[in-house]
Amino acid sequence: MRWYEQNKLHFAIGFEDTFIPQTRPGERALDEYELTGHYEHWHEDFGAASAAGASMVRWGIPWYRIQPARDRWDWSWLDRVVDRLSEVELEPIVDLMHYGTPLWLEEQFAHPDYPKLVAEYGARVAERYPGRLNAFTPLNEPLLNVLYCGEYAYWPPYRKGNEGFVTLLRAISRGISLTQRAIADVAGEHASFVHVEASFRFTGDSDKVPFLRERAYVVQDLVTGRLDDRHPLAGHLRAHGFTDEDLRWAHEHAVQPDVMGVNYYPMHSTEVVEAGSTQDGGPFDLRPRVNAWTEGLVDVLTAYAQRYGRPVFLTETAWTGTVRERLDWLDASVAAVHGLRDSGVDVIGYTWWPLFDMIEWTYRHATGPALDHRLAMGLFDLEEGTLRRLRNPVADRFHHHATSGSQGV
Repeated sequence: MRWYEQNKLHFAIGFEDTFIPQTRPGERALDEYELTGHYEHWHEDFGAASAAGASMVRWGIPWYRIQPARDRWDWSWLDRVVDRLSEVELEPIVDLMHYGTPLWLEEQFAHPDYPKLVAEYGARVAERYPGRLNAFTPLNEPLLNVLYCGEYAYWPPYRKGNEGFVTLLRAISRGISLTQRAIADVAGEHASFVHVEASFRFTGDSDKVPFLRERAYVVQDLVTGRLDDRHPLAGHLRAHGFTDEDLRWAHEHAVQPDVMGVNYYPMHSTEVVEAGSTQDGGPFDLRPRVNAWTEGLVDVLTAYAQRYGRPVFLTETAWTGTVRERLDWLDASVAAVHGLRDSGVDVIGYTWWPLFDMIEWTYRHATGPALDHRLAMGLFDLEEGTLRRLRNPVADRFHHHATSGSQGV
């Protein structure tokens, strides 16, 4: 029986693993492992995740460090990481891509060879760790990736507008499909695939809301072969550069996830789109958010389960704020997940993200110290100056939920 077919709720902990090493004037490299000290503390970090009661971790590989040049691979650090994960009996769901590409890849996602190159990288990882790394996410939050890199010109390759969106949609969706196929060719039945998408919920009286709600699923619809000329977004995509050949390619190379992962944050995942508003929702022009609490969580997990017919995994959730606020959200969200399982929704996992506080992405465009951008959302706090991990009561409560014996139906 595969891990995702077991009659249990898996408790996981995530590691914030955004890697955007490319810079231009006014920007700094964004490598969360460097900013939070994970490159130094990885050994103890995995021990802390295990001690907190997790059986799985969502953890990403920094591709730009593993392949520092087109013809050179450096596995030395990753070999030790994989050994440590085995030692503490943590099953990783490997984020192969968490936004960034290697420094040597010109035009990043827009390079014509990107899909082929990212698939080669995925296959190399699977070949090196057979039977040790088995669960893979080809690319985390692809729609957010397409938006930030292709519509808002916020991250490389800094494309903008509807045409930029289509360019990045084409490249990133092809990369996901080819990566999954390449790993499956290497690892066979041992490999499992967890597709992970950010939650995009919309409310308000704008006539844009129906379009935005459909767009929330566009990458997964394309990757899984559900996007054809009858799709609500087909006309929009065609008007901005999507072609018959793109549709044919997607259908011929469609892949299906074993598990559909959904990332949900109660304070951020629901946007208000008001009639007459000119806000585009991008990082330079954010729309208002409403706290949809567990109602939003139940909505997105149910919607993904119904739309794709696969088990669903809450692959990221947290509350940014005080320990008391984090405890309240942890208790409420775990209860909501159990309620969904009781009602027949096939929710198989819960992930608190991240293990320790992260550095907000605004660091990239600022000039002050990294800890000026610290988001207090972890089971462990990052100590000022030292980056020591200080266990807080949220870790104890997570341990209680993860080990209470109530994971089954």
